[in-house]
Amino acid sequence: MDFRLSDDQLALQRTLRDFAAREIAPHVMEWDEAQTWPADVVAQLGQMGMMGVLVPAVYGGSGLGYVEYALAIAELARVDGSVGLIVAAHNSLCVNHLLQFGSEEQKERYLPKLARGEWIGSWSLTEPQAGSDASGTRTTAVRTADGWRLNGAKTFTTNGAHAEVCVAMAVTDRNQGKHGISAFIIERGTPGFRSGKKENKLGMRASETSEIIFEDCLVPAGNLLGAEGAGFVDALQILDGGRIGIAALGWGMAQGACAAARRYALQRRQFGHAIAEFQAIQWKLADMATEIAAAGWLTLHAAWQKDQGESVTQASAMAKLYASEAAVRAANECVQIFGGYGFIKDYPAEKYYRDVKLCTIGEGTSEIQRLVIARELLENEA
Repeated sequence: MDFRLSDDQLALQRTLRDFAAREIAPHVMEWDEAQTWPADVVAQLGQMGMMGVLVPAVYGGSGLGYVEYALAIAELARVDGSVGLIVAAHNSLCVNHLLQFGSEEQKERYLPKLARGEWIGSWSLTEPQAGSDASGTRTTAVRTADGWRLNGAKTFTTNGAHAEVCVAMAVTDRNQGKHGISAFIIERGTPGFRSGKKENKLGMRASETSEIIFEDCLVPAGNLLGAEGAGFVDALQILDGGRIGIAALGWGMAQGACAAARRYALQRRQFGHAIAEFQAIQWKLADMATEIAAAGWLTLHAAWQKDQGESVTQASAMAKLYASEAAVRAANECVQIFGGYGFIKDYPAEKYYRDVKLCTIGEGTSEIQRLVIARELLENEA
C-alpha cells in the first residue's frame, strides 16, 4: 500500500496553499464581519480550474479525481472555511449532479460555464419541514404543456443568491413518496424563480446561505434532471460524494486551528517560559495532531474509494462524522490554548470555533451519519 501523494497532488497542494495565503488570508476577517461573498477569489479559482475539479476536460473541467478534490477543499479551508464551502457546494452538489445524471445536452449546455467559474451553481434539497426526512418535501412540480410549474421554497441553499444555475428537488407524484421526487435545473432569470432571505449565520459568514423561492416558476421539459421520480434517490448518491467534501472542509479547518494554536503556544510566554513548554499544552497539541491525521486518512481513503468507482456510502459517512467532530474538538482546544485572546476577534481562534460547527450539521448531521454507518454495517452483516 502506497500512502504517498503523487508529485502532481503535492504540486496542487502547494499551489493552493500559496494562493490561499496570498489572496484569501489578508481578507478573512473583513469578509466575515461584512458577510462579503468573495467574488474576485471565486473568479480566480475558476480560472485555476477549481470550480470544475471533477469535470472532464471535454466539458472544460480539470478532469481530476476525488483525492485531488479533497486536497483542494482542505487547503482552502485551512485559511477560510467559507471559501472552501463555496467551492465544495458548487462542485460536489450542483456540478456533480449534472455530471452524474444530466443528459448529454444538459452537460454541454451547463458544465463548461460552471467548470470555468463563469456561472456559480447551487443545490436545493432542504425545506422548513424537510431536512433528513424527504417525506416533508412540499415544493411541487406540476406538468404543463411545455414543461413543469414549480411552487414552493427551499432553505439553507449555499451560493443561493449568486448562483446562475440551481438544481432543486420537487414532488412530482405525492403518492410515490421518495420515488415521487424529481430534480430540475433552474436558471437565474427564469420568471417565478428568486432567492429569498439570506441567513445571518454563526460562522461561514462569507459563504451565503439563502432561501430559494418558486412562484409559478415555469421550467422547460428539457430541464428535468435525470429520470422523473428519481431525484431524491439520485440526490442520496450525490450526498455520498458531497460528504467527502464536508469531511475535507473539517479536516482543513482543523489543520488551520492546530497550526494557529501551535504558533501561539511557541510565542506566548508565561512564568518565564513559552506555554508550548508546558505539558498541558503539549498534550492538547498532540491530541489535535493525532485526530487531524486520522481525519485526513479517513477523508482521503473515502476519496480514493470514490475514484475507484466503489460505493462510498459508509466510507464517506465515517469520514464526515469523524473529521467534522475532530474539527470541532480542534477548534475548541485552539480557543483554550489562546486563552482570553481566543475569545477576541483580533485572533483566528474564535473564527475556526464558529466555522467548524457547520460540518457536524450540513449534508447530514452527525446523528444521521451514525444511522447511515449502522445501517450499512447491519445490512452487510445480513
